[in-house]
Amino acid sequence: MRVALFVTCLADAMFPQVGRATVELLERLGHEVVFPEAQTCCGQMHINTGYQREAVRLVEHQVDTFAGYEAIVAPSGSCVGSIRHQHAAVARRAGRVALSHRAEELGERTYELSEFLVDVLGVTDVGARFPHRVTYHPTCHSLRMLRVGDRPLRLLREVRDIDLVELPGADQCCGFGGTFALKNADTSAAMLSDKLRSVLSTGASVVSAGDSSCLMHIGGGLSRLSTAARPVHLAEILAAT
Repeated sequence: MRVALFVTCLADAMFPQVGRATVELLERLGHEVVFPEAQTCCGQMHINTGYQREAVRLVEHQVDTFAGYEAIVAPSGSCVGSIRHQHAAVARRAGRVALSHRAEELGERTYELSEFLVDVLGVTDVGARFPHRVTYHPTCHSLRMLRVGDRPLRLLREVRDIDLVELPGADQCCGFGGTFALKNADTSAAMLSDKLRSVLSTGASVVSAGDSSCLMHIGGGLSRLSTAARPVHLAEILAAT
């Protein structure tokens, strides 16, 4: 299958290893991965902070950039959630009916990584090996908007030599929420404190998730505590051998 990588702006700017891991994983499974270089921000941060009129151009650009690809895969439940559940609505509110239809069609071809592996490719054992104790944080958008369910855990359970431990209060938000962490810093910090307490209670050396944004937030908290635990994206674990 010919797959287009939507790397997301956060991964492109700050976590390029996540994009590389996604490509390595999909190629190892026998698929051709292409990177449309015209891609940019999907517009989620504009939509979520009230700049919906400005987001229309980004929705249109996303649709144009990824037209013609059989499948689009992103290592981010947050961005895929926006593409699938916000883009068409933004276009409709702007009176762009034709664009809203195109956005809906693109959403049907855009997948979060674990969705694509389990639902489209039908695999859970991707040939990975990761000899570390790991706990998994299901991010809010992947859990509540995309409803990926246990797909990431099904993939992790098949990783060789992994010691996968359950995260207490896993369904509780880590407190990032994009601009929420800036506009509501005290509340965000309190939520992060609860999440860090849960992570550290597992004794895991690695906390994983499907979104670099949440891992950045959790990882910042862990570094300030000078703990040995570190954040590692799901794609990086699945790409490891």
